[in-house]
Order: sequence, then C-alpha cells, then structure tokens
Amino acid sequence: MQLRNRVALVTGGSRGIGRGVATRLAKEGARVAIAYRSNKAAAQQTLRQLQTAGADCVAVETDISDAPRAEQLVQTVVERFGRIDVLVNNVGDFRWGTLSESSLEDWKGVFSSNLMTVVYVSRAVLPHMRKTRWGRIINMGAVGAERAFGQAKISAYAAAKAAVVALSRSLALEEAKNGITVNVVNPSSVDENELTIDEARKVRDARFPIGRPPTTEDVASAVAFFASEESEYVTGQVINVSGGWML
Repeated sequence: MQLRNRVALVTGGSRGIGRGVATRLAKEGARVAIAYRSNKAAAQQTLRQLQTAGADCVAVETDISDAPRAEQLVQTVVERFGRIDVLVNNVGDFRWGTLSESSLEDWKGVFSSNLMTVVYVSRAVLPHMRKTRWGRIINMGAVGAERAFGQAKISAYAAAKAAVVALSRSLALEEAKNGITVNVVNPSSVDENELTIDEARKVRDARFPIGRPPTTEDVASAVAFFASEESEYVTGQVINVSGGWML
C-alpha cells in the first residue's frame, strides 16, 4: 500500500490506460479522482472498479483543454479530498495526417489535447503540492518521444509528445526544490479490449520483441513506481513501456 493516505488525480481516467492507472493507484491505497470529458457510462464503470479495489473515489466530467475548467477540476478534487499528491496527465487525442493534409485546426487540437492539458492541470496542482512539499506528476508520452522520433502521418502527435517530454524535464528541474518529481511514461499502443497481463501472455504478437501485446497493467506498474515513495530520487526521467518495440 505505497500510496495509503495519498490523493491521486488521473485525467482521461474513464477507460483504457487511465482506467488501468486509476485502478492500480487505488490498489496501492490512494484516494482517486478521475476526470473525463463525455463518456459517463465508462466513468461509472471505472468508479465501480475503484470501489471494488476499496478506494474512496470520485469522477468529474470536464474538458481540461479549457484552462478555467482545468483549474475548477483541481479545486473540486481539493474540496473533496483536501489535497492532491499525485497527478497523472493521461489525456491525448491522436490524429492521422501528413503536414499538408492536416488543417491548422487539427494541429491546434492535437497540441491542445496532448500538451496544453498538461500545462493547465499541472499549473493548477502545483500550489497544492508545494504546500505539503511532496508531489508526483506523471505525464503520458509516446514510445520514442524522448528522442523526438519521427513517423509519417503523425507529425502533430509526434511533435506534441516530444514537447511533453521537454516540458516534463524542465518542470522537474523547477520543482525539485519543492519535493515534487516529474516523470514520463511512454506507452506503446494498448488494445482498447484492456487485456490483463495473464490474458496477454496467451497472445502472440510479433511486433513486440517480448512477444505479447501491451496491457494497461504494464503501463500502470510504471506509473505506480513513479507515484511511490520509492521514486523520491527519480525525476525528469522517461520509461518506455513497449516490450522492446522501437528500441
């Protein structure tokens, strides 16, 4: 129970990686708030999973690509739980398209979702973490983002995720004196079917050197480490949870 008495906020927490992360943090003893944009049914399903894990939890419907609503989200969670110790920035839309094919609105949307949500929610959370001189911010990147990878037809997404890594490393330096660490987890593509690790071990997937597909549990394990007391001396770092893909 590494996170007993801690409060965690997971954005994009209603399904997929966000649900897996929220569930794992609950199992580690955290009180958990999830933020979601529109899928109320999925959010309620996640709440049931968290409650099964024994968590004191809440779901908040909001759009954190809007700065005032991101600030209100944080205020709502602080009013509910009294503090925020762990922030997992998990929101990030993905869009296919070359530079010439993508509209300027597409670019703005990808950067707003993947980068600016991190800026807005982190800015709102930092004063509360500074008060307690303890905080963990974990941002979701993408495999290879730490080396500014390139791939055709995802130029906006690749650029935004590389920016998330650069922002995270800079923020890690800025906040280290306040007892706040900032790290990045780069997941590979996780199937929306949300296989467990045991189920995934029965599936052969040649894309990944380890031989099986990734799961939300794999990603959640990396997040749980960064969120724990054991990661106190680890900041500004990036973990690729990819089964060896794109090494």
